[in-house]
Amino acid sequence: MVPALSVADVLRDDGHRVVFIGGSREEVRLVPEAGYELRQVAVEGFSRSNPLKALRAGGKAVGAVAACRRILRDVRPNAVMGGGGYVAGVVGAAAVLTRTPLVLTEADSHLGISNRLLHGKARRVCLGFPLAGRDEPTFRVTGRPVPAPWTDRAAARARFGLDERTPTVLVFGGSLGARSVNEAAIEGLAGLEGAALDGSGDRVPVAVLHASGRRDHDALVGRAPEGDAYQLFDYLSPLSQALAACDLVVARSGGSIAEVTAHGKPAILVPYPHASADHQTANARWMAEAGAATVIPDHELTAERLRATVGELLRAPGALRTMADASAALARPDAARAIADEVLAAAEAGR
Repeated sequence: MVPALSVADVLRDDGHRVVFIGGSREEVRLVPEAGYELRQVAVEGFSRSNPLKALRAGGKAVGAVAACRRILRDVRPNAVMGGGGYVAGVVGAAAVLTRTPLVLTEADSHLGISNRLLHGKARRVCLGFPLAGRDEPTFRVTGRPVPAPWTDRAAARARFGLDERTPTVLVFGGSLGARSVNEAAIEGLAGLEGAALDGSGDRVPVAVLHASGRRDHDALVGRAPEGDAYQLFDYLSPLSQALAACDLVVARSGGSIAEVTAHGKPAILVPYPHASADHQTANARWMAEAGAATVIPDHELTAERLRATVGELLRAPGALRTMADASAALARPDAARAIADEVLAAAEAGR
C-alpha cells in the first residue's frame, strides 16, 4: 500500500481523481485514512500447498474479475495502475478485458505472479530494482515509491527522548513483526552501555527503538529492559520519524528497505527465508553490494551475533558514515513522480 498511496498522492496533487480497488486487508484502514475512495472485491491469494484452498481462490478470482469489470465501467478510469499482489491481478485482468490502459509496478527484486501474467498486456512495468532480462521498452526501473523522508532529525529524536549524542538502533520487522529478529533483539540489544564511540572516541551508551509488530508485542513487553534506553513499541507510525531519529537499522529486507535508503541509513538486514522466490535475499544483496548493509541469514541470527555486529558497527563511526552515504546513494526520491508520469502517459495514449 505504501508505494500505491505515494503515487496516488502525486496524481491527486496534479488534480486527478484516484479510486482504489482492494480487498479486506490493510487497505481497509489505510486508503480511507489517506482520503481516497475504496471499492472492495472478494479475492484471496493462491495457496501453493493446499489444492482445495487454491481451487477456492481460483473461484473467487473469477468472480472478482467480473466485479472489477463492473467497477471499471462505473468509474470509467483513463488508466489502471497495478500495485502487485493478487488484488492487482484481478483488477489488471479486468483492465485488459475493458481495454483500459494498464501500468504495472513491481516493488521487489522479482516479478510476482500477477505481473508475470499481465506484463505482456501492460503499457509499462515500473520496477523497484533492475531485473535481468526485463528491459525497455516494456520495463523501466523507477525505484520503489515511498513517502517523503522525515528531515527534522532533532524533532524526531525529541519524540523519543533522545539527545544528539546517543547512538540509536532501530529494529523493526513489519506490521506483524519478525519473530527471529524480535527474539535476537530483545535478548541481544539490552544494556549496550559503552557499545558505541562518539566523534571524539569516547564510549557512550546506546538507545534502542524496537517496533516488534502486533503479533509478538504482548509476549515481549515483560522481557524488555526497564528505562528509556530500550523502548519497545508494537508499531511505529510514521516509520519515517523513527528512521530519521536512528543511526543504524536492524530489519527484514522487504520493500521497507526503500524507506531505509530514502533516509540514508546503514542497515543490518535479516532476509525472511520463506519470501516468494527468496526476493528478500536479493533485496538485501542489492544493499550489501553497494556497501550500505550487512546481511545476516535468518538461520545464523542469534542474540550474540546481532549484539556483536551492532557493536562492531557502532564502534566504527567512520565506517558507519560510509555505509550511510552508500545507502543514500541508492535512494530514488523521484520514484512516485516517475510512475505517476507513466500512468498519465498511458491515459493520454488511450484517449
